[in-house]
Amino acid sequence: MADLPVDRTGAIPPFTDVGFDVFGPWLIHTPKTRGGVTSSKCWGLVFTCLSCRAIHIEVLESMDTSSFICALRHFFAIRGPASMLRCDRGTNSIGGKSKLDDAIRELDQPSLERYTKGQGCEWLFNPPHASHFGGVWERQIGTVRRVLDAMFLELGRSQLTHELRVTLMTEVTAIVNARPLTTMPSDADEPQPLSPAMLLTMKTRPLASSPGVFVPSDLYSRRHQFWVRWRGEYLQSLQSRSKGNCPQRNLTIGDVVLVKEDGAHRGDWPLGRVTEAMESDDGKVRKAQVEVQRDDRKTFLRPIKELALLVPSESHAGQSDTV
Repeated sequence: MADLPVDRTGAIPPFTDVGFDVFGPWLIHTPKTRGGVTSSKCWGLVFTCLSCRAIHIEVLESMDTSSFICALRHFFAIRGPASMLRCDRGTNSIGGKSKLDDAIRELDQPSLERYTKGQGCEWLFNPPHASHFGGVWERQIGTVRRVLDAMFLELGRSQLTHELRVTLMTEVTAIVNARPLTTMPSDADEPQPLSPAMLLTMKTRPLASSPGVFVPSDLYSRRHQFWVRWRGEYLQSLQSRSKGNCPQRNLTIGDVVLVKEDGAHRGDWPLGRVTEAMESDDGKVRKAQVEVQRDDRKTFLRPIKELALLVPSESHAGQSDTV
């Protein structure tokens, strides 16, 4: 397993390094002037802070480039400028999300990248078929969906209007940001567990305010205390390394591999040859460019979990290690 990336281990302002993804859609109902109701689709765009794990949700009226840029402008205006945006390429999902992935791929990504560069923000894409590269924000989508499903059970989807939709997304954001990042204390005298809301709002819930007069310096010292506890209680619990503990040799140029395909029998996986092995900062190869020859010659970027070493290159022909 790789070491944690730098953007997950720094005590930096919230939403400096961000991962994001789209979820939905939902049908919303808008009353017409002459009676009746018209329906339209909406989506949610969730931003996840990679360091403090706070989330921010924006509502997308449509899956086009202008709507995305408006959501980014709204996010930057509320949370401040970001230094890095990470996201998937929209090719990681199967089943019901295939239409959503197609819509994401149709976005004018060069225009989006030009806008973020103008804001001093770097936009990085994960390799295709590597949703585990973005597990930090993929996990939050599951949490958001569970909270929304519980709300819909009480309210009913048939009553979802624009006003109610925005209100629900705001309340979901508050609920998810109030979740504990560390284990709940067993002793009532122990400090409350860390949550993203402590950093964003400088408030703990449900404790009432303590008596006394507080000046702005107290807020800054409390914020500093958040990062002290964040390092000692939360950061140390991230890197459990439950798998990937056995060192294996890197893929190299010239290795012949099988390229895994979901839904295809193992005997039907295409053969490919590694044309570029991309090393991480620790010198390990976790993604590679693979050339596949079928009807025509194509090159794919894949994580190594999607590749099975079949024939090592001549320089490693005597080695029996697998990837």
